[in-house]
Amino acid sequence: MIKDKTKLALIEQLKQTPIIEVACKKTGVSRATFYRWKKTNKEFAKKAEKAIAHGRYFINDVAESQLVQAIKDGNMTAIIFWLKNNKKLYGNKLEVQGKIETKAQKLTDGQKELIKEALRKSNLIQNDPISINKPS
Repeated sequence: MIKDKTKLALIEQLKQTPIIEVACKKTGVSRATFYRWKKTNKEFAKKAEKAIAHGRYFINDVAESQLVQAIKDGNMTAIIFWLKNNKKLYGNKLEVQGKIETKAQKLTDGQKELIKEALRKSNLIQNDPISINKPS
């Protein structure tokens, strides 16, 4: 349990503003001190990371609510942004066309023997003769 009021205030500030520089300034803590606390105090480090994650979710919610309001106000940039990122029909598209050609090469007798030997050693086949390059 963190008892230091300054550390607690910084953790709470990170939940509202997940930017270390801003949270430090608002609580009167230097960035160097923040990183020292984080390095030397595992509990503080864990709580700080959780607070930053919480803060990012909070800011994402604020941003989304502002975006929705802009859409309601008829802001075309906001409308386009929303559609491109939330509706597949309006998203960025990439079309790829091409033709793949391959030339079948027959295996040499030596290659066939190597494959048979590898299969025998892998226990995938016994000493049964197998036919390579013949349709099943």
